[in-house]
Amino acid sequence: MRSFHLSESEMNEILEHHASPFFVVSTAKVAENYQFLRKHLPHADVCYAMKANPASAILETVAGLGSNFDVASAGEIEMLGMLGIDGSRMIYANPVKDERGLEAARAYGVKRMTFDDVSEIEKIAAFVPDADVLVRVAVHNRRAHVDLNTKFGARPEDAIPLLLEAKAAGLNPVGICFHVGSQSLSTAAYEEALLFVHGLFDEAKAAGLDLTDLDIGGGFPVPDEDGLAVDVAAMMETIDRQIVRLFPDTNVCCEPGRFIPGTAANFVAMVIGTKDRNGHPWYILDEGIYGAFSGILFDHWHYPLFTFANGPVEKATIAGPSCDGIDVLYEDYETPRLQIGDHVLATDMGAYTSVSATRFNGFEIAPTYVYEEEIAQDAKSEDQDIRAAARS
Repeated sequence: MRSFHLSESEMNEILEHHASPFFVVSTAKVAENYQFLRKHLPHADVCYAMKANPASAILETVAGLGSNFDVASAGEIEMLGMLGIDGSRMIYANPVKDERGLEAARAYGVKRMTFDDVSEIEKIAAFVPDADVLVRVAVHNRRAHVDLNTKFGARPEDAIPLLLEAKAAGLNPVGICFHVGSQSLSTAAYEEALLFVHGLFDEAKAAGLDLTDLDIGGGFPVPDEDGLAVDVAAMMETIDRQIVRLFPDTNVCCEPGRFIPGTAANFVAMVIGTKDRNGHPWYILDEGIYGAFSGILFDHWHYPLFTFANGPVEKATIAGPSCDGIDVLYEDYETPRLQIGDHVLATDMGAYTSVSATRFNGFEIAPTYVYEEEIAQDAKSEDQDIRAAARS
C-alpha cells in the first residue's frame, strides 16, 4: 500500500491559497483504499467506522461507492442524516447507548444495533422496539495495536442467553459481532475468532435462534513510520476464504475505520519559533499534541515527518505551540536547520487525528482541504492566466 504524499511544490501551491496548519485529504486515495478492501474481502459488506475521520468529503466518497456506516452516537447519526444517508445504511455499533443516541436512531430509522450486556436490552426496546440486534462477544488478540476487548464484548457463555433475552424483550436477535482490535497484524486472530463464532452460531441454532448476520469489526492495518509488516491483501483474502467456508449463507459485514482514510491525508504545519536549549535545537510548530498530532497520545501513533530545508543534518526536538511541557512531537529528529516560516509535512494523518483534536489554549482545530479540488483550482487558475496572456 502506497500512501498519499504531497510533493513540496504541491504543498507550496496549496499554501498560496491557505495558511497553515491544515490537512489535505485525497478522495482518490480514500476510494482506492475502499476498493482495495472490496477486492480482497468481497464477501463482507463495508460499514465505514466514521469515528476514524468524519470529514464530509470522506463520508460522501465512500457513500458514493456503496459503503454503509458504523455509528456510535447521536452526533454521528445526525451528521450522516444531514448528508442524506438513510438510517438503513447505519449500524449503531456502540455497545453502550445513551438516550439521545437512541432518540436519534429512532428519528433517522437506524434499526441495526449491537449490545454486550443485559442492561442495554431494555433501553433499546424502549426506543426502537423492532431493532435488529447483534451481540458483541469478546475475543483476544495480543498483537493488536489497541485492545478493544477489555472494555467491550460479552463472555462467550453469555452470548446466547443475551440473544434469547433480547428476543423475549421483543427485539430481533439477528447475529453476532466481534472486533479483534485496532491495527491488528495477526491474520490468525481473525481466523480464530471466525471459528469461535461459528461455534456460537451452532449453539444459537440449537437454542432455536436462526442467526443471519455476522459483523467481523475492523482492525485492518495501515503502514506506520516503520512501514507495514504484513501483506494486507493476503491477510484479507485469507479472512475472506474463512468467511466463505464457515458462513456461506450469512450476511457478513466489516467495520474498517483507520484503513479507509489513514493513508489518504497529509498535514502541513509551519515553524513559528526556534530555540537553542543547551546546544540542542528546538523547533516549535503551529500545531501540536493537543491538535492534529493528538493521535500520538490517544492512538499511540507516530507520523512520518518531512522537512524541506537544505544543509547539514542535526538532531532536533520538534514541539507544538501550547503552554504545556508534554506538547513534544519528535525528539532527536534529524533535519537540516529550520527557520521561522519554514513548512513541514506529515503523512499518513488521515485517521484518529482531527477527531481527537482540542482547542486547548484557544488554538483552532485545523481545517481539511481536498487535494483534488485544490489541484483543480490551481490548474484552472493557470489556464486562465495562459488565456489572459494570449488575449493580451
